[in-house]
Amino acid sequence: MNTLLPTSTAGSLPKPAWLATPETLWAPWQLQGQALDDGKHDALRLALLDQQQAGLDIVSDGEQTRQHFVTTFIEHLHGVDFDRRATVRIRDRYDASVPTVVSSVARQRPVFVEDAKRLRQLTGQPIKWALPGPMTMIDTLYDSHYKSREKLAWAFAEILNEEARELEAAGVDIIQFDEPAFNVFFDEVNDWGIATLERAAQGLRCETAVHICYGYGIKANTDWKKTLGSEWRQYEQAFPKLQTSAIDIISLECHNARVPMELLELIRGKKVMVGAIDVANHAIETPEEVADTLRKALAFVDADKLYPCTNCGMAPLPRQVARGKLEALVKGADIVRQALAG
Repeated sequence: MNTLLPTSTAGSLPKPAWLATPETLWAPWQLQGQALDDGKHDALRLALLDQQQAGLDIVSDGEQTRQHFVTTFIEHLHGVDFDRRATVRIRDRYDASVPTVVSSVARQRPVFVEDAKRLRQLTGQPIKWALPGPMTMIDTLYDSHYKSREKLAWAFAEILNEEARELEAAGVDIIQFDEPAFNVFFDEVNDWGIATLERAAQGLRCETAVHICYGYGIKANTDWKKTLGSEWRQYEQAFPKLQTSAIDIISLECHNARVPMELLELIRGKKVMVGAIDVANHAIETPEEVADTLRKALAFVDADKLYPCTNCGMAPLPRQVARGKLEALVKGADIVRQALAG
C-alpha cells in the first residue's frame, strides 16, 4: 500500500434485514434457494458500497455470504457431520452445540473463491479476505476422529492453504486468518498454533494477516473482559513468536480496551492493523477519539506500518451504527495522516 495509514475493517459488517435477522450471530437467512443466492450477492455489493462511501482504503466482502466467520467455511468440508452435535466450551467462555469431526477432513471444492472473484470484478481497490485460523476452527468442533487438537489443526492448515492460494489467484491482496483463540490457549499457540498458521499461509505471495482480538461485542465476550482486570496482557503471550513469524500483518483490539499500548513494541517491524473502533457498544466514536488511539499506537508502530482498523467484526451491530463507525475511522485516520504529512 502506498497510502499512509490505509483504513480497513477487521471482518464482518451487518447484513441487511431482508437477508438475515439483524444484530445476531449465526443469524437465520430470511430467503431460500435462488433468492438467497441473489440476496447474498446483492448484500455483498451493498457492503462494498458502504465501505467505499465511508472512504475505506482496503475493502472486503463484509462476510455477507456467510452466517458465521468459522462455521460457514467448515460446512463445506468433508469429514464434519453437522447433524451429529455435541456441546463444547468455546474458548473457555461459553457453551455451544457444535458439529462433530467424524473422519479425515478435506476440502472438495472452493468455498469463497467465486465470491472473491465477484468482489474483484466490482472494485479496483485492494481487497482483504478473512478466513478462520486453524486453532479457532478446532475450538468450534467436537473431534471424535483425530482425538488431537494439534493433528486436527495441521489438517485444517493444509485445507486453508488450498483455499488461500485460490483466493490469491482470484485477485485478493491480503488474506487474513482470524485467530481469537490465540488470546486463550497460550501454550498451544507457541507450541504449534503459530506453526499451523504459517502452514495455512505457506507459499502465498499476497500479504498475510492474523487477526487476534477479544471477540465480537456479544455478552459472553463482554462478560469475560470484565474478569481480565485493569490490564489485558494476553497479546504478550503470542506477540514475541508472531514477531518472528512469516505473517506480514497483525490485527488487534485497542480502542476502549485495557491493552497496554507498549505491548506493540513486541511486534515492532510488523505491519499492525490497530483496532481504533469499539465493536462492543453502539456509541459512534468521534474522529478525534479514533485519532487519539492511533497517535498512542504510533509510539510503538512505525507510521508506514500502521493500518487503522476496527477492533473486530461488526455483524451484531445495527447497520447505521456500523456505517457511522466506518466514517469515524476514516476521518480519524485522516486527522493523523494530515498531521504526519504536515
